[in-house]
Amino acid sequence: MKSLLRIIAAAAVSFSVCNSMLATITPRSLVAGDTIAILAPSGPIDSTLVYQAAAKIDSAGFAVKIYPHTFGKSGYCSGTPQERLADLTDAFTNPNVRAIICARGGYGFVHLLDSLQTMPLRDDPKWVLGFSDITAFHGLMASKGIESIHGLMCAGIRRGFDDPDISAIFDIMQGRRNDVCFAADSANHVGSARGQLLGGNLAVLAQLIDTPFDLVKPGSILFIEDVGEPIYKMERILYQLRLSGAIDRLSGIIVGQFTNYKPDEAFASMEEMIAATLASYNIPIAFNAPIGHVDHNVPVIESADILLEVTPEGVTIRYE
Repeated sequence: MKSLLRIIAAAAVSFSVCNSMLATITPRSLVAGDTIAILAPSGPIDSTLVYQAAAKIDSAGFAVKIYPHTFGKSGYCSGTPQERLADLTDAFTNPNVRAIICARGGYGFVHLLDSLQTMPLRDDPKWVLGFSDITAFHGLMASKGIESIHGLMCAGIRRGFDDPDISAIFDIMQGRRNDVCFAADSANHVGSARGQLLGGNLAVLAQLIDTPFDLVKPGSILFIEDVGEPIYKMERILYQLRLSGAIDRLSGIIVGQFTNYKPDEAFASMEEMIAATLASYNIPIAFNAPIGHVDHNVPVIESADILLEVTPEGVTIRYE
């Protein structure tokens, strides 16, 4: 029995090491005429938002494929796990589909991780776009060593390509990477660091810790955001990361937007709590990044190697 346990443990370590050594893949750049899939792998969505977004994508010269269960409803999700998995499986295996846009977030993607983990996603990598609960999807793609895009979904894309954030999403998909710059903040920790950019919704990140889809990786630059969560719950997660040593192993931190919450007895704002919790860390930390559940939600590339520069004049995320 002990020999069997040793073999299982060795196999688990071997899988972990091999997985962490995967070279990062960038999906092929889109060209005019390529097909972009829209599907709802988590929560249900108003069909109007999807059709408006699809019209904008079509006007830019791309074909749009809206999957069958995008407008479904099963409990708090757009469909049963089997229905949502069927849409994603077809999108990943269809050679004509070059990008997958998640219609919206909302809890539910976690139901699909076990099944999607076994798919050979590196054989024909696609761009994946989304944020919020789609952080779990980014965890899947990162576990496979494939870059993905944390950014606005259908409700944002329907604004069209005159919006700089929407334009930036499609720049990335077409092979163009621009620096992300934003203003300095008094809570910032000045400095520079290199690392793999990973992160997303803090509550979802916490749920992925110690799973194959964990996005809090040693040496990485972690970005965080959230919506509708009490300050004390976010503090609890940060203390979990602190006490486990996970923060000590990061190269830098980018604090995005925390919205739709109330001050509590301990802190007047989420940023005040985060600044206090991270005060002792001697790594670059940038506050007030335009990333999160806000209209101006700048797209960033998950799993990309970046240089984070935090200066008294401002902050730059530079792709390398």
